[in-house]
Amino acid sequence: MPLAALSRLALLGRFFGSICRTGWCCSLWSGNSSQSSERCSLVWLSSVTRSSTRDGGCQNRLPVPDGTNVGRQCREVNVLVSETKRRPMRDVCIVGGGVSGLAASIYTARAGLDTLIVDGGESILARNASLENYPGFPDGVDARRHLELAREQARNAGVAFELGRVTSVELRDEDDLEAGFVLETEGGDPLSTRRVIAASWSDSEYLVPLDVGRIQRGSKHFVSVDDGGRTAVDGVYAAGRIAGEPHQAIVAAGHGAKVGLAAIHDSDANFYHDWVVPEGYFTGRGRDVPPGCEEIDDDERRERDERARETILEAFAEPLEERPTMHPSVDRD
Repeated sequence: MPLAALSRLALLGRFFGSICRTGWCCSLWSGNSSQSSERCSLVWLSSVTRSSTRDGGCQNRLPVPDGTNVGRQCREVNVLVSETKRRPMRDVCIVGGGVSGLAASIYTARAGLDTLIVDGGESILARNASLENYPGFPDGVDARRHLELAREQARNAGVAFELGRVTSVELRDEDDLEAGFVLETEGGDPLSTRRVIAASWSDSEYLVPLDVGRIQRGSKHFVSVDDGGRTAVDGVYAAGRIAGEPHQAIVAAGHGAKVGLAAIHDSDANFYHDWVVPEGYFTGRGRDVPPGCEEIDDDERRERDERARETILEAFAEPLEERPTMHPSVDRD
């Protein structure tokens, strides 16, 4: 495959963030090009772990249809692009890659749960011209840049991504509620997961087979949840606007995190809090470091701060060319 063609394929990765900064690889696997769009074959899967992020680099080689091996150095990623291999049983499958889904995924993945986001399209936040009420950005931030950084953070935590639209969610076994769920997708193989988090405003039709308790308000349907985002069906959660939360990015992120924590506590994960604390914070009091927490010394703190500053400086070095997405009802002509 010519390098120019590979470059064009790589540009598709901007949907999930800046792949040039992170060293991620993407392949549009289309053995039959006439079916590629229908099969939704852009698959972005990773088997990242928090330890691999710290342990150093790897060499990933991605085969392309003409048999060429394209190598790329990467720090923490092992990418699988396949439509024929058997789908693994995920711990958590999140439907929707907007702010609430990303926040939930960061928590579940950092807690050690195998987490997949199925993203059916652009986040509503991409319609925002300037995000100016999100803490931490005194003069606001471009909403699309914020989404890129959030996706990069999720990938670094170990979240896998797949582009596609979920059409239905059903129990794998009506007689065994612990067996998990099957997610059907348009043009793709079914997905199996132990828990589902719906974060897909405003689409919730795929939840109809489960009777989770949808509430109609005008032309939209919301999902009835408890304080932790749990629905009437064990193992199914809803986060953000689809759960009736206010249409604000910071609220969606906070609720997504809360729902992610609920999914963690409902799982078998050994978890206390997601904290990174200075060395001695626990052990200096004669305590073991609780699960989910990490103690780091000052050298490690400085190294992480340096990486964080480099990431932010690079992310904000140039203006984004992407423009806000207009509301679909507005005539663009």
